[in-house]
Amino acid sequence: MQIISDRIGRARDFRLRLAQALKASDMTQSALARAIKTDRSTLSQALGDKGTRLPSAHVVAACASVLGVSCDWLLGLSDRPETAADLLSNSFEVSHAPRAQADEQIYAWHREAAGYKIRHVPATLPDMLKTESMLNWEYGPHLGRTRQQAINASRDRLQWMHDAGSEYEIALPLYEFDSFIRGTGYYAGLPATTRMEQTDQLIHLTEQLYPRLRIYQFDARRLYSAPVTIFGPLLAVLYTGGHYMAFRDRRRVETFTGDFDTLIREAKHTARDAPKLLREMRELIR
Repeated sequence: MQIISDRIGRARDFRLRLAQALKASDMTQSALARAIKTDRSTLSQALGDKGTRLPSAHVVAACASVLGVSCDWLLGLSDRPETAADLLSNSFEVSHAPRAQADEQIYAWHREAAGYKIRHVPATLPDMLKTESMLNWEYGPHLGRTRQQAINASRDRLQWMHDAGSEYEIALPLYEFDSFIRGTGYYAGLPATTRMEQTDQLIHLTEQLYPRLRIYQFDARRLYSAPVTIFGPLLAVLYTGGHYMAFRDRRRVETFTGDFDTLIREAKHTARDAPKLLREMRELIR
């Protein structure tokens, strides 16, 4: 009896949804029949039959293709009428990434995720934790007049961290602090006074904002992560250098979240260690 009941329900869903899709597309039964290369009587029977009968898989697939909906939706197997291609398109976007995080898109993502935990692996030190002199050194040669925009955006992000109620977990490779403190690699040429001021800022913020702000350090020889930000369960944004790749589908967001949580579990230095570690490393600044 259950099998018959399921068949009746499936056939009913198909009739109702096919009629709904026809109405939404302003297409007549005759026009649809011509488009899918079948007799009009076949569609009339499918729409009028009150029993368990369904048209062939070929007819269902052809109707879905012409009407721009998914077969699963027509058959009542999904509540989403979009096709697989549409679902993928809606769950993934690529946008331009400026040299500094001064664009409104980044700020919009933070506002959208207010109240959620935000997990972040930055490309360098996190922009929102940088001093003005650090931002001037880093972005000045590249941004010109928009340098102040980068500074203002970082201030806005830091204020947002204070006010929005979101938790921030930031994971950095061990070499990032070391290179910064010593002024090597990416930070070659960064004046000692700027490094000193920036270190004091990091010590202050990691103490003041803990536990809402937690910074961890992982061993990049054992684990690797590209620059990525995960905005709660809503989306994960991968930074490729010139663009952001934003993923909104649940499975991919969960995958990125799992990878980030592995960095935290395997971290050599925990968030509680950060201020003490920075104070010790501060003595290396020359």
